[in-house]
Amino acid sequence: MKLYCIFFFKDWHVDICYFKIYFAKILLERCFILVQLAISLECFFKKTVNHMDDQEVTYPIYSPASVIGIFSNALKLNATVNLIYLKGRYAFGGGKSYGNYYYDLLFSEGDHTSIGIRISSLLRSKITNNEVYTLRGFIEKSIKNSSIELRFVVDEIVQQEERSISEEELERYALIQKKLQTGSKDLETLIRDKMLKDEKVRVANIHGNNAIVHKDFFEGLDVSRKYFDISDHSCNVTSSTAIISKLNEISALDYDIVALVRGGGDRQSMETFNDLSLSELFITMKPVTVTAIGHTVDETLLDKLADKRFHLPHDYGVGLHTIAEKLSHERSNSRALLIDEVKKDITKQFSEQVETLEKQLKKKNEEFTEAQKTYKEQVENYNKTFTDQLKVRNEEFQKLQLSSGKQLEDLQKNFQEQQKQRQAEMDSYKKEIAVLHEKNVRSAINESTASLKGNLETLEKENVRLNQEVQSSKTDHTKIIIAFLVALVIGFILAKFI
Repeated sequence: MKLYCIFFFKDWHVDICYFKIYFAKILLERCFILVQLAISLECFFKKTVNHMDDQEVTYPIYSPASVIGIFSNALKLNATVNLIYLKGRYAFGGGKSYGNYYYDLLFSEGDHTSIGIRISSLLRSKITNNEVYTLRGFIEKSIKNSSIELRFVVDEIVQQEERSISEEELERYALIQKKLQTGSKDLETLIRDKMLKDEKVRVANIHGNNAIVHKDFFEGLDVSRKYFDISDHSCNVTSSTAIISKLNEISALDYDIVALVRGGGDRQSMETFNDLSLSELFITMKPVTVTAIGHTVDETLLDKLADKRFHLPHDYGVGLHTIAEKLSHERSNSRALLIDEVKKDITKQFSEQVETLEKQLKKKNEEFTEAQKTYKEQVENYNKTFTDQLKVRNEEFQKLQLSSGKQLEDLQKNFQEQQKQRQAEMDSYKKEIAVLHEKNVRSAINESTASLKGNLETLEKENVRLNQEVQSSKTDHTKIIIAFLVALVIGFILAKFI
């Protein structure tokens, strides 16, 4: 964001470029005067030293406040006297007012350069955080230690501009949505699992070079340090590139917790923790991620993406100590706590089940009542339909019964007539059969008589033939006896040899 300043000096409109040239020119002139003053003071001191032995010291003596006042008065510019217009993104500072005034920051729209703001409570109530405003006021100087700080005192809010959503803000929103989808890892659950296994929690704390924040951290951690294996890693925490390099280095070391620890600093350096590349790497890390950046009011993008956020390094240590003490106490009273938890879980589950069953029962009762009502209506409709159909069927049956009676009478009459006809036919058939039987009997008797006669004649002929053979067989008895004897002798001989 670019910081626009419009200055009005004696009704002349001067833009920022001319103001910079003018301001540089004035600074050069003042520096030249200061150099001359320093040379003069040096010459004066030399002369004074040369005459110290002969005469009394007469050089002026200045206090530190006087020296700072001399330099402060040397920076008198039109911008510190006349009203100017300042445009930029307004950011709230602390949440408290001092003497009915708030001390905030105004950032350039094109970069992260900022200037301090002093604004009254009435005007600040009309300000929305992180919106772009054009303000009218003047520059004041404040002396702090050995430095002179410039601050813009707001006299009027000229204009508020609509803030458009930048591509960077869209990317930040996408990272936050991605973190919400993947979910946060629970710090207490991790410590609980490690303590139940009697393992130390491996912690990597990343802090700035030559920082002493680890002292605050260990002071907050107190006696719970025995549960943690803590490693300190230092880098330039104002550089996102240096932090990314350190995170990549730590990722391969299998830590359980990775924390970014910072003891404070100016607001401009806080923009490092809004870096998109750093944030994207931060949410993909396997360990539990923690931030303790040191500002209680400002919330950076890394704070939003971390699994756990602490405001200060001391709070970070106290948080781990509180979790460890809690789990240690639970572990020592695990049985009673387990029973209580089981009771609570069972009671809760039972209550939920009872409530669910009551709802289901109520729903089933309503469904049953509705079904019963529907069934009753259906039964009534069915009975009515069945009664109508039965009436129609009875009428049809009566008609059918009448017609069937008539048909049965007709059939009986026809059957009787047919029976009579069949009886007459049977009588005639019997007579014919008797006649045929008598004829057949006679025919069979005649045939049997003829056959017997033929057989008798045959027997008579056979008898005659046999008588003749008997007569002829009488002469052959001697031959037969001789043949029998010969055969008997031959058989005896053959049997002997065999």
